[in-house]
Amino acid sequence: MENWQKDIAEIIETVADEVDRFFLGMGEMVDAFFELTEEISDQLQNTIGLEVEQYLQDLAEPILEVYWELEEVVNDVDTAFPYSVEATTEKNPACIGCRNYHGQVYGGNLLVCAMHPQGCEDGTCPDWEKQDLGFRDDDF
Repeated sequence: MENWQKDIAEIIETVADEVDRFFLGMGEMVDAFFELTEEISDQLQNTIGLEVEQYLQDLAEPILEVYWELEEVVNDVDTAFPYSVEATTEKNPACIGCRNYHGQVYGGNLLVCAMHPQGCEDGTCPDWEKQDLGFRDDDF
């Protein structure tokens, strides 16, 4: 083999070795970079994460205290206090639109109306009267 062929083969071999070393060095550098970013993210999570968690806890604590106080107030409310129940198609359908419908709950018992305190059982009411909504025919 001639001298110039040996020189080209040596040059190619040298270039190949240098390229291998370059990429090995790059791999080490990338590994070091990932280790560094992992350490930074761990530190950020430990410091900033704890601060954010503490901030959210400080923010939520007064709200939760108000909620617990309201829960105590709601539990202290007298259950005998009357409240309204609307007539629906499921409950007291015969009373929908009736002016005699009372619909107040007293001590857990619904008073439907004075004539039928428990409501009409057959679905029709002999005492049903149209509810007066306070409009006159000439209003429209």
